[in-house]
Amino acid sequence: MTAPANFCSDNVTGAAPGILEALVRANAGPQAAYGEDEAGRRLEARMAEVFETEVAVLPVATGTAANALALSVASPPYGAVYCHEAAHINVDECGAPEFYSGGAKLVPLPGEQAKLTPETLAGAIAGAGVVHHVQPAAVSISQASELGTLFRPAEIAALAEVTRRHGLALHMDGARFANALVALEVSPAELTWRAGVDLLSFGATKNGALAAEAVLLFGGLRDKLEELRYRRKRGGHLVSKGRLLSVQLEAYLADDLWLRNARQANAMARRLAEGLAALPGVALRHPVEANMLFPRLPAPVIEGLRAEGFRFYDWGEDNGIRLVTAFGTTEAEVEGFLAAARRLSGASAAA
Repeated sequence: MTAPANFCSDNVTGAAPGILEALVRANAGPQAAYGEDEAGRRLEARMAEVFETEVAVLPVATGTAANALALSVASPPYGAVYCHEAAHINVDECGAPEFYSGGAKLVPLPGEQAKLTPETLAGAIAGAGVVHHVQPAAVSISQASELGTLFRPAEIAALAEVTRRHGLALHMDGARFANALVALEVSPAELTWRAGVDLLSFGATKNGALAAEAVLLFGGLRDKLEELRYRRKRGGHLVSKGRLLSVQLEAYLADDLWLRNARQANAMARRLAEGLAALPGVALRHPVEANMLFPRLPAPVIEGLRAEGFRFYDWGEDNGIRLVTAFGTTEAEVEGFLAAARRLSGASAAA
């Protein structure tokens, strides 16, 4: 029997075996500390290959650190960072972007499906040159969004046209970047710098790493790498055994592990969505484009699923929940959840 699945987050899944094996290999023998190791140098070359351009790379251990440090070099302390009101940096990072930037102000904006539009963004940018106001400095978008929806390259380019017009940096929170990449079937370059992205928080932990993320700087923003290194140290995120971060990212990219992991997570989300959509009284609140879905289920079904040991978060009103799949999610776990939901749905309808 398969144990009831935990769909609370892709963070509940452990690390991919290939990444753990790379860590064991890197653990043997002494190596230079504080990121001066061979793995770190190899990683920068590998990222340049993956993204088809020269890129500055700064490994860190957490996504919050990646976002906050990236924005700290994209905005001065008196700057404004525009983001969606549901963005992780606005809702779930405990003021870290403001703290690491020395006081930059997040300006949350509305948008359908947790996505900014060029029209909303252009209408919100204000205060440039007025000493009494924060100065427009950066825009941050999430890929995938907090509702699992995706920005297509053309949508990013349209936002980038606004940021260029106003002289702002465009940051992408790529905590689920791989899931977006495989879903859209585009290249990493097409989804980032070619569309106008200046900084990327490159996520790996949700998709197989033990604890590894990176800030990637494209184009002219590569000149900010030295400043970023000092900010990382000052902020307490310079890992002394830096090779143990770099080898995780190196293994993550090797043999397309990151893409295979993301495809598995996305496929399991689609299967969940298909199975749930066929049940009476169930509605999907948002498009299922990556590895998250937001169904609305009858209350007795939700209660019954929890009573049987399945784990997930309530989300919004009207019996909404959030289900997140991961690279380690199995077909047996998904089918077990769907079988329970079908049985409970039938019992609920009969009652």
